[in-house]
Amino acid sequence: MRGAARVDVVPSSVARLRAALWPADPALRVLAAATLVNTVGNGAFFTVSALYFTRIVGISAGRLGLALTIAGLCGLLAAVPIGHLADRTGPREVLRALLVLLAALTVGYLFVGTTGQLAVMASLVAVADRGSNAVRNALSATLSESGDRVRFRAYLRAVTNVGISVGTLLAGLALAVDTRAAYLSVFVLNASTFLATAVVLGRLPHVPPVPASPHGPALRVLRDRPYVAATALNSVFALHFGLLEIAMPLWVAQRTSAPTWFVSVLLLVNTSSCVLFQVRVARGLDLVPDAARAYRTAGVFVGVACVTFAAAADEPLWLAVPLLLVAAGLHVMGEMLGSAGQWGVSMGLAPAESQGQYQGFSATGFAASQMLGPVVLTLLCIEWGRPGWLLLGLVFAATAAGLPPVAAWALRTRARYGVTTHSG
Repeated sequence: MRGAARVDVVPSSVARLRAALWPADPALRVLAAATLVNTVGNGAFFTVSALYFTRIVGISAGRLGLALTIAGLCGLLAAVPIGHLADRTGPREVLRALLVLLAALTVGYLFVGTTGQLAVMASLVAVADRGSNAVRNALSATLSESGDRVRFRAYLRAVTNVGISVGTLLAGLALAVDTRAAYLSVFVLNASTFLATAVVLGRLPHVPPVPASPHGPALRVLRDRPYVAATALNSVFALHFGLLEIAMPLWVAQRTSAPTWFVSVLLLVNTSSCVLFQVRVARGLDLVPDAARAYRTAGVFVGVACVTFAAAADEPLWLAVPLLLVAAGLHVMGEMLGSAGQWGVSMGLAPAESQGQYQGFSATGFAASQMLGPVVLTLLCIEWGRPGWLLLGLVFAATAAGLPPVAAWALRTRARYGVTTHSG
């Protein structure tokens, strides 16, 4: 009997592992493969781009920041209209065209020699990139079943973390060589992955365009006040993504007794957890009320993480290290729950014929958060120190707690905004 039990358990375990790594849904397999290819190139590019423009081209860090800020502002304006274009003409075709455009623009970076040229090129890239993100999210929402959308997004996010990690490792080779040719090879790699992604996406089924509603404005999301309110709340809560990228490394180096290299360990806790557990955490969160409640719980996790990061300051090494590890674990749990909750709400409240513009608006709120994050987090967490961390924790918890009532308001008023959902 013991041997028979082992025979039964092993295949079932293998089957579960295979299902987690290789989904049965053919559309999800194609999207996952495309995402992996794309994010390998993106991860490599993000790792070397700032160093290339400052060290090789000779643009100062301040001017680089100014150019990228201008680009970020341009990108903010692109997601909604490009998402609307995808709704009306078909998301697969628009996404593939944007990827080809991004490949050409990435090659264009090779000819940048001044701050002005960088600002123009980065702005064009930001417009295409923000637009492609909106269309990709809309395509995912359209191709997945209404009860499976959050799992789709969770799986793709796990794949994204894998791809960026691989790309970062590849970029390390270029950084080790540290020559102009090595840096430019990463730019060419990124351009190639955009083209390869466009080819892979050709295996997806054609999604026919949806006629515009004869009633109301073309960009209806701008009139959908509950959806705008939910997006605004998420714009504030999404500042937490910058904690591990901006605030935590500076905090560890300047205010704790932990060695600087420990920052890499904390980042590894985050990325590995997202790869291993994001899909599991996202289960059962396709209905809007369930997703909103998970989002509220995420606010508690992130809020307590902020308190724990603050507590690690000025403590001896034996106490600072476990506190930082606990804080990183709390944060990534909040990150995974919050992401899944936000996906469930943003997709569940959007009308089927306008997923592109609605996901574009949601992406615009996130982009605004990421643009403001460096300034806000540096001021609160580094300049103010412990009080800033504590204030930020309260803001995260309070903001996330506001989503369930806003989501309930949205569900009550869907008919007023001409939206029919199956997520209430």
